[in-house]
Amino acid sequence: MVWWGSFLEVYSAISRLHHASEISDLDKANAVRRLQQMSGTWCEILPEDRVRALAMLSLDKYSLRAADSLQLSASLVWCAERPSKRTFICADQRLAKAASAAGFSVIELLTSTP
Repeated sequence: MVWWGSFLEVYSAISRLHHASEISDLDKANAVRRLQQMSGTWCEILPEDRVRALAMLSLDKYSLRAADSLQLSASLVWCAERPSKRTFICADQRLAKAASAAGFSVIELLTSTP
């Protein structure tokens, strides 16, 4: 399960790396191809009123950016707001901390920083 905007967020990260010359044209094409393949297998939580309402509550409760609050709220919608024993995977420390505080079991991916 992923938030509706996840495809765009990942594509944005790929594009940023390409613009910064951290990945080649070929690397970008391969990454986009893998993203398209993965997106064909996942289910998306669509942008609905409950997602927005929970995102607003998340912004009040945690130190999150708007997109991260939408990620967290989509996860809460997916589990009917019962995150206990549900896994939340992310590569953002702030989002991981908020997801853990919300009750998810968090797997935080390690990322390299340039």
